[in-house]
Amino acid sequence: MDSPQVPASGSYFERHIFFCLNQRDNGEACCADHGAQQGFERCKALVKAAGLAGPGRVRVNKAGCMDRCSAGPVAVVYPEAVWYSYVDEQDIAEIVESHLKQGRVVERLLIPPHMGR
Repeated sequence: MDSPQVPASGSYFERHIFFCLNQRDNGEACCADHGAQQGFERCKALVKAAGLAGPGRVRVNKAGCMDRCSAGPVAVVYPEAVWYSYVDEQDIAEIVESHLKQGRVVERLLIPPHMGR
């Protein structure tokens, strides 16, 4: 069995993408009300299908509130700390193909730095 390919940075994964799946019960805006679970599942499936999943590559993770609710649904890619908002499966596919696969930021989906909770 081959050992995992560890990126030159020494990190176990080259990139992580975190999806906020937070659900608020008090009526406040939250990512769960805007298809976050579906976005997470779509991303996970696309990453796996593209052969990008695993050590030395990409990890798709669930996250709780990341305090960017007003821009929701949100995802963030590390180590670059690039924050995205998305609305449909095509947006998720573009993030996977452009950023996770090729390292190119999807400018049109970036969250403005001032948008918070």
